[in-house]
Amino acid sequence: MTQDVQQTLSIIKPDAVQRDFIGNIISRFEGAGLKIVAMQMKQLSKSEAETFYAIHKERPFFGELVDFISSDKVVIMVLEGEDAIQANRDIMGATNPDDAKAGTIRHDISLSIGENSVHGSDSEANAKIEIEQFFPEILK
Repeated sequence: MTQDVQQTLSIIKPDAVQRDFIGNIISRFEGAGLKIVAMQMKQLSKSEAETFYAIHKERPFFGELVDFISSDKVVIMVLEGEDAIQANRDIMGATNPDDAKAGTIRHDISLSIGENSVHGSDSEANAKIEIEQFFPEILK
């Protein structure tokens, strides 16, 4: 990978999967020039969810995060492109849909701060950890 090309993990969460927004969300990523280099649909076990959200283990909302992300199927993707981490975060919008800009996924699709439709890695270090959990074979 060149210096500007990054990989990041993106998850379409249960609320968006249940409401049939998978295609809508994927088209937003692709329309912004991000390429899907790996993808799977699965329901996370509690253990997988706890590992994924381990960074938040001490936070009061940890249990809610784990319960929600493991409540139904999710779509897990590795996105690749120039400055992919920030590009993905810009497309997603602010964590709280009430604060998200019009045209972002969370503004347009999310139901609440808890059911905010998508996850995206917030740094290169976390992207590597998150990709390693679900797609260890594609890390560059």
